[in-house]
Amino acid sequence: MAESAQPRATEPAQPAKGRTGSGKPKVLTSYDPRTGEVVGDYAVMGAGELTRTVRAGRAAEQWWAAIEFSGRKRWLLDWKRTIARGTRELVELVSSETGKPRLDAALEVTLAVEHLDWVARQAEKTLSRSVPGSRFARGQQGSVGYLPLGVVGVLGPWHNPVLAPMNSIAAAMAAGNAVVFKPSELTPGVGAWLADSWTRLVPNQPVLQVVTGDSSTAAHLCRARVDKISYVGSPAGAREVTALCAQTATPLTVEPGGRGAMVVQVDARLEHAAAAAVFGAMSHAGQHPSGVQVVYVADSIYEPFLELAADHARRLRPGADRRASYGPMTYDAHIDMVRRQVRDALTRGGRAVVGSLESIREPYIEPIVLTEVPEVSTAVTGDAAGPVLIVNRVASMDEAVERVNASEKPRPVAVFTRDVRSVADFAERLHTVLVTVNAVPVYGVHGPGRTRDPDALREFARPLTISEKVRHDPAITGTFDQHPYRLRMARALFRLRHRV
Repeated sequence: MAESAQPRATEPAQPAKGRTGSGKPKVLTSYDPRTGEVVGDYAVMGAGELTRTVRAGRAAEQWWAAIEFSGRKRWLLDWKRTIARGTRELVELVSSETGKPRLDAALEVTLAVEHLDWVARQAEKTLSRSVPGSRFARGQQGSVGYLPLGVVGVLGPWHNPVLAPMNSIAAAMAAGNAVVFKPSELTPGVGAWLADSWTRLVPNQPVLQVVTGDSSTAAHLCRARVDKISYVGSPAGAREVTALCAQTATPLTVEPGGRGAMVVQVDARLEHAAAAAVFGAMSHAGQHPSGVQVVYVADSIYEPFLELAADHARRLRPGADRRASYGPMTYDAHIDMVRRQVRDALTRGGRAVVGSLESIREPYIEPIVLTEVPEVSTAVTGDAAGPVLIVNRVASMDEAVERVNASEKPRPVAVFTRDVRSVADFAERLHTVLVTVNAVPVYGVHGPGRTRDPDALREFARPLTISEKVRHDPAITGTFDQHPYRLRMARALFRLRHRV
């Protein structure tokens, strides 16, 4: 398989100074990882540009918040239609900047459009003022509503450059905020396309703006005094962003990625489970921020499951053409990580069922399926970053729980079984906050933040409670006028109510 001629990405990117030695503005070049061709050149924006961008966002947010839910819904649905009409162009751009097959890119864009549609329609229901009941405020009636924060900064990853940031962008905008979006330095074109699609629709109101650049630009955004930062990406990046936001006490929602575990119970549909395991481990060359790293299979079905998983893996073919199952590895560091982890697994007694070290042919890695890998191997304990699936047998579901919980960091867990009703009891024994049933897990689970449910809308809004006195309560006067009869009545009501 021919090697790509493109400059290989390294991680992490070095901070830029904003200008070259000649005084010219620093330029960020985006490459197609499959061919090495230049996709586009973009500015590396500095602190001054970030300040001006945030200032423009604050002005636009005043208009955006004032048009209320109904107005925002109309504009967001119009934006959704604009993106949908440009799907073909956006899919090509995603494929070019990430190396994903077009089918994968099309699925990502489709899911992002669907999410934008859902958020636009859900926001008013979730955030409008409601009247919760309370026994602790007798004679009072309170209502809770949610107001915009102001300007939200969104830091997007490269592996899902449309869907992952859209989760936060859509929720923040639907809640009434302006958004400053910093895409990954590997996918600046996708970020620019999304912002341009909004600008074409609403040219005079920069509710959504993009800032391009490298890690220095991301750092400037974290220090730009926005009202909140939303980050989806690697755990290492999450730690850096958290430290940066702490410098200015900027609120932060973080959703670190990380592939999880799968548990296959004895009654599972093996064909379905095996296909899902291979997809979860190898889609996007295993560089997806979620999915499957290790599968724990009940001993009685271990052999047939392993055979099915191996068969599915052997059908896959990496490459740059339309028939490829997945594309190249993006980072040299990730290729080296896969090599080290596979070597460690084999050295510790693991067995290669499909592929092995010879499957690593830069910039591509052919499918690798390992089994009998010790739990102390870095292939199990480390961050997964390639098309590698580990299948280990367990004597019981109790052992599966022990192995999942032995992980130093919480990981999402997929449970495959026909007895769906039993999953709740099983899931409550796991040290995780996300369990999927008969489906691969999505995104990370160990960060403070949610970006894909009604709670995501509340992440980007501030609650405002209004309490009104609606009737006179003899036990609560709200004055110093505490006549004895009021106290006697209060005691009588207390004894009657609580039977004392």
